[in-house]
Amino acid sequence: MDPIRNPYAPGAGQRPPELAGRDTEVRQFEVVLERVAAGRPERSLVLSGLRGVGKTVLLNTLRSQAIKRAWGTGKIEARPEQSIRLPIAQALHTAMRELGHRHRDEERVDRFSAVLKAFALRTAVNDRKGIRWHPPVDVAAAKGRADSGDLEMDLIELFADAADLAGDLSVGVGLFIDEMQDISADDLSALCAACHEISQQSAPLVVVGAGLPHLPAVLSASKSYSERLFRYVRVDRLAREACDRALMVPAESEGVQYDEEALDELYAQTDGYPYFVQAFAHATWDHAPTSPITIKDVAVAGPEASAELTVGFFGSRYERATPAEREYMRAMAELGIAADDGSVPTAEVASTLNRKPQSLSPARDGLIKKGLVFSAERGTVAFTVPHFGKFLRTRTA
Repeated sequence: MDPIRNPYAPGAGQRPPELAGRDTEVRQFEVVLERVAAGRPERSLVLSGLRGVGKTVLLNTLRSQAIKRAWGTGKIEARPEQSIRLPIAQALHTAMRELGHRHRDEERVDRFSAVLKAFALRTAVNDRKGIRWHPPVDVAAAKGRADSGDLEMDLIELFADAADLAGDLSVGVGLFIDEMQDISADDLSALCAACHEISQQSAPLVVVGAGLPHLPAVLSASKSYSERLFRYVRVDRLAREACDRALMVPAESEGVQYDEEALDELYAQTDGYPYFVQAFAHATWDHAPTSPITIKDVAVAGPEASAELTVGFFGSRYERATPAEREYMRAMAELGIAADDGSVPTAEVASTLNRKPQSLSPARDGLIKKGLVFSAERGTVAFTVPHFGKFLRTRTA
C-alpha cells in the first residue's frame, strides 16, 4: 500500500481522519452553544479519561464547533506549579481578537483590552518565566477592575466583561483548558467560583476542561458545588462498531477494504483505545501489499506498532520516573494482573514491596505529579496510560 496515502494519524492530539464514537458529545455541545448564545442557563463541561483516549482531540473539536458559531475562543494547557492568571489572559486575548474586529464600538473593545491588561499585569514575576506573551500595549491598564490581585474576584470581573462583549454580537466566549488536573488547588478553586458566578448570571461564557480520570474528584475537593457546576463526560475507549468505523472510513476514502478477520484482530490488539487504533492501523497500512487488508497483514505489522509504542508511548514515560518510582510501578503492575490493570490498593503495593505505606508516599506522590498514576479513590492508585501494566510486566520479564 502506498505509504504516502496512509490516512491514519497516530500523533499526540492529532485529529484522526474519522472521529468515531464521539457523536453524542459533539451533538450535546452544539446544544450548549445554541442555549448559551440565546441566554439560556447551561453548565460548563469537563472531559476526563486515560491517556490516549482522545480527550485533546475532542477538546479541539468542540473548540472548532464554537469557532464555526463565530464565538470567541481561547485555549490553554495547564502546567503544574504555574499560575493560570497569565495563560487565561492569553486565551481571552485570543478570543477577543476573534470578536473585536466585528464589534462596532471600538471604545468598548478597548475598555475590555484595558481590563485584560490590568488582569495580566497582576501576574507574579515567578509565574512569568518561560512565557513571552505580553498583554496589549496599545491601551493603558484599567484601574479598579480585575486588578485586585485576588484571582477569584479578578476572574469574575474579567469573565463578566468578556461575556458582555461577546453578548453584544449574540455569541459567546469559550475557554478550553487541557490537562486541567494540573491547576493548583487555589487557582482551581478560584476558577470554579468564577464559573459559578458567571453561570448564575447566565452570561455567555463556557469553560471546557479536559484531564485525567481523577479530575472530577479534584474539582469536587476544590469546591463542593462543582459536582453541579459542570457536566462531566467520561471519554473512554471505542466500542467495536466505532472502532471499525475509525478503521474503515479512512481506508474506504482511499479505495481500500478490510477483511472481517483483520478488523477482529485489530480490535483485539488495541482494545479500542483510539491512539492504539491509529498506531496499529498506520503500521498495518504500510505493510499491507494490496486491498483488502487481511489478518496476515495485521500480524506482520503488529510487532512494529508494538515496538513503536514501547519506545514512544510507554518508554518515554517510564524513563521519566526515578528508580523508587519505577519500583512502585512494577509492584502496581504485578498486582494489576488480577485487577486487569485497574485500581490497586496502596496498602497492597506496600505489602508487595515489604515496606510501610508511609515510606512509599514520596514515590506515589511523584508519580501522580508526573501524570503516570492517579488516585480516583482514597487508598487506591491506577495507571493513567492504558496497557502500561502489561508493558511493565513485559519489560520485567
